[in-house]
Amino acid sequence: MSSRMAGAALLRHLGPRLFAAEPAVSGLTARGVMPAAARLLPGRMASTAAEAAREDAGAKQHGGTGKREEAADGQSKKAIVSYWGIETPKLVKEDGTEWKWPCFRPWDAYTSDTSIDVKKHHAPTTLPDKAAYLIVKSLRVPMDLFFQRRHASHALMLETVAAVPGMVGGMLLHLRSLRRFEHSGGWVRALLEEAENERMHLMTFLEVTQPRWWERALVLATQGVFFNAYFVGYLLSPKFAHRVVGYLEEEAVYSYTEYLKDLEAGIIENTPAPAIAIDYWRLPADAKLKDVVTVVRADEAHHRDVNHFASDIHYQGMKLRDTPAPLGYH
Repeated sequence: MSSRMAGAALLRHLGPRLFAAEPAVSGLTARGVMPAAARLLPGRMASTAAEAAREDAGAKQHGGTGKREEAADGQSKKAIVSYWGIETPKLVKEDGTEWKWPCFRPWDAYTSDTSIDVKKHHAPTTLPDKAAYLIVKSLRVPMDLFFQRRHASHALMLETVAAVPGMVGGMLLHLRSLRRFEHSGGWVRALLEEAENERMHLMTFLEVTQPRWWERALVLATQGVFFNAYFVGYLLSPKFAHRVVGYLEEEAVYSYTEYLKDLEAGIIENTPAPAIAIDYWRLPADAKLKDVVTVVRADEAHHRDVNHFASDIHYQGMKLRDTPAPLGYH
C-alpha cells in the first residue's frame, strides 16, 4: 500500500514537469512532441530543436509552405535541408540548361567509339577457354527461346547480368588491395566503371520498354545465382572468370547486332532516342533508337576486349596490378 502511495506522489510531482506542454519554438514543440525528451536530454535535443526552428523560419520566409523545387518529372517537391550541412548541387549542362538525371553526372557523359571492331572473337584453345565458351553458349540457347525477337526485353535481361561481373571483380580486387597493402594497377576503377556503364545501359532501355512481372522474377533468380557463382569463380580463378565475361560480351555484341538488323529492316520501329541516352552518350538531339543500340554495342565490344585482355594477363603468369588497366574509354 505504501509503495502505491509513494508512486502516486512521485507522479504528481514529476508529471507536470515531464508532460506539460510549453510555448512553441518550432513545429515539433508546438505539438508537444519534444518537451519531455528535451528535459531528459537537453544537450542532445538542443541542436535538433534549433534546426527545426531554422527550418520553420525558412518556410515562413518562402511563403509559409517551404521552398519547393521542380523535379525531373515535372512534379513539385520540397528541398531537403540537411542538419549536416550537405546540399544537393545544382548541375547544368554545357548549354546552361538544368541537369535532370540523378543517376549520373554531366562529367560522366562521353562519346562512344563506334569504330571498334565488333567482329573480333577469341578462339578457345585451352581446356579452360573451351569450358568458358561452352558455358556461355549453353546459356544463350534458353535466352533466345525465351525472348526470341523481343530485343528490348532481351537487352533489359542482358544488362542485369552484364553489370554483375565488373562489380564483383572490382570489389574483390579492392579488398585484395587493402588486405595486401598494394596498388591495383587501376583495375578496381576500370571494373567498377564497366559495371556502372552496364547499369546505364539498363537505365536507357527502361525508357524503351518495361519488364513484365515474370521477367522481373527471372532477373531476381538469375542475378542471385549468377552473382554467387561468379563470386566463387573469381576467387578460384580470375583468369577463367574474365574469360567467361569476355565470351558473354561477345554474345552481347551479337545480340545488339541482331537488334540493329531488325531496326534497319523496319521490323522494329526506329523511334527517337531516349533523352537519357542523348545526354549520356552526347548524341545529337535528333538521334534515333538505332544510334543508341549502336553505341551500346560499341561499349559491349570494349568490355569484351578488356576482359579477354585481363584473362590473357593471368594466362601469361602476370598479375593485373603489374599491367595498367585500359582506363579512359569514356
